Amino acid sequence: MTKPASTKAARNARARASMLRPLAPIVPPLNVSGRALMVVIAIMSFLCALTLGAVTMVQEKAEDWQGDVSSEITIQIRPAEGLDIEEALREVRGIALSYRGALTAEIVDRSSTARLLEPWLGEGFDMDELPVPRLVIVTIDEAAPPDFGAMREALAESVPSASLDDHRAWASRLITMARITVLVGVGVLSLMVSTTMLTVIFATRGAMAGNRHIVEVLHFVGAETGFIAAEFQKRFLMIGLKGAATGGGLAILAFLLLGAWQSNSLATAANDQVTALFGRFTLSGAGYVGILGVVVLISVMTAFTTRLTVVRTIREIDRQRADPSLAEME
Repeated sequence: MTKPASTKAARNARARASMLRPLAPIVPPLNVSGRALMVVIAIMSFLCALTLGAVTMVQEKAEDWQGDVSSEITIQIRPAEGLDIEEALREVRGIALSYRGALTAEIVDRSSTARLLEPWLGEGFDMDELPVPRLVIVTIDEAAPPDFGAMREALAESVPSASLDDHRAWASRLITMARITVLVGVGVLSLMVSTTMLTVIFATRGAMAGNRHIVEVLHFVGAETGFIAAEFQKRFLMIGLKGAATGGGLAILAFLLLGAWQSNSLATAANDQVTALFGRFTLSGAGYVGILGVVVLISVMTAFTTRLTVVRTIREIDRQRADPSLAEME
């Protein structure tokens, strides 16, 4: 028996309408809870990225300082009665270069010495009125350094007022301080990451609590747990990714702005003080890669937390359906 033409036309019209009508997402678009979660993730990501960048800069600066200190030695000549300081500087320079492992030797002239003392003595002071030592900076081969003991003996015989400083004590203190600073920074970073994880977990669960009715409806109509969890996971992954990217981007922008400010305000009192306390705000490629890693970690953590929360919610719904008394108690 053939179906009426009107029935076929109606069915075809409904099919075309369903194909043209856009499919609404199973999980509703970003709501108030989702926006609050995004803001929380952005703030925690910003703080975590700043901490990571600071730790990276301290570690890199410590390595640079260690390299600079270990590659040079300093010979100091104190003024003495009857001593021709300029002749003594040239003699000390020749003695230093006579040893294997000494690559270069540079005499610090009077103007450079005056500039080194200006922060303490001010400008325009007369070096002849003060017993200011003069310096010879010797660059050494780190792989095969010269015999410092023999060099000290030769200097003592030729120029008794000369003293050699190989910076070993200073380098040891510097390395210890740098390691402690890095360890403290890593500890702070670990606390920040842990705080971020806990904050994201609680904020995600709070946002999921506002969508519990959607989970219940989908579960009642027969949707599987994995399907429901995947839909919420995709939605909250985007929320976490947007929030973490915003926080990480703001942290990168902060480092770029600080670096630009230092570059554009050289030779100013404020810049000198900031540079003396914190160094240059220049983040290397490793620091930027680390910030991107923080963004990815927080995004994945948000999605994973959402999946676990949905699965747990569905299990609670199943228990309540199996034992209605649990729902009454809640």
